Amino acid sequence: MKAVAAGAFGVMALLQIAVPLADERAGLTTAVVVAFAVTTTVLAAGLWGWGRTLAVGTAVVLGALVVEEVGSETGWPFGSYRYGDALSPQVLGVPVAVCLAWWAMALPAREVAARLVGPGWPRVAVGAVALTAWDVFLDPQMVDEGFWTWADGGPWRDVPLSNYAGWLVVSAGLMAALERALPPERGRSTGLLALYAWWGVMSCLGFLVFFGDPLVGVVGGLCMLPLAALARLRPAPPRSRRQDRPRSGGFGRREPAGNG
Repeated sequence: MKAVAAGAFGVMALLQIAVPLADERAGLTTAVVVAFAVTTTVLAAGLWGWGRTLAVGTAVVLGALVVEEVGSETGWPFGSYRYGDALSPQVLGVPVAVCLAWWAMALPAREVAARLVGPGWPRVAVGAVALTAWDVFLDPQMVDEGFWTWADGGPWRDVPLSNYAGWLVVSAGLMAALERALPPERGRSTGLLALYAWWGVMSCLGFLVFFGDPLVGVVGGLCMLPLAALARLRPAPPRSRRQDRPRSGGFGRREPAGNG
């Protein structure tokens, strides 16, 4: 399992390095997201098993498709935006890579939250913030590439603040769903935490060195990297004997705990 995750991560890392050096980036961007989603899925399967992981991952991707399709058609909850044709394949006008990206970063963001706070609503809130922090990098880059456009622009590199309010709302809903779907006290994943930190570092370097927008690099780095550093310095406590007994996951469901 670790070898497969390492291989997927290696592919993702190489593709990420190639993105700023390429003239045509749409295909590479999709490939990066696919490799990212595979890495997250393999790491998650090591904790929760393949059956649960694939079921939850499929639900998240389909849910993201619905949210993005509704969002692009109605302007709610992110604001008025439209996808271009560059990112493909697409389903209902939504790039598949966008749906996979929600899943790929959701679990690393949740891992950050799990290191910092306890299960239940605190983890939902911190996880939502950690996931939204990624979009401080993501949206400016994707808008600059022309992968999607905002109807009225906005103060953050042509991105409206409503986008980040929408991200917080959707991310909170996603984190709440993950709290119910995944055993809250199952063992922690250093790999998922490392994925979050890796994306923070690489995105920061990308904007500082290659994309010509150091402000996004600095602000995005300040949003993601302190969370990753705090999570790394404050690992989750080891399992106790009490955690071996069935307990509530904070949302009215009882789950057995374990290291998976």
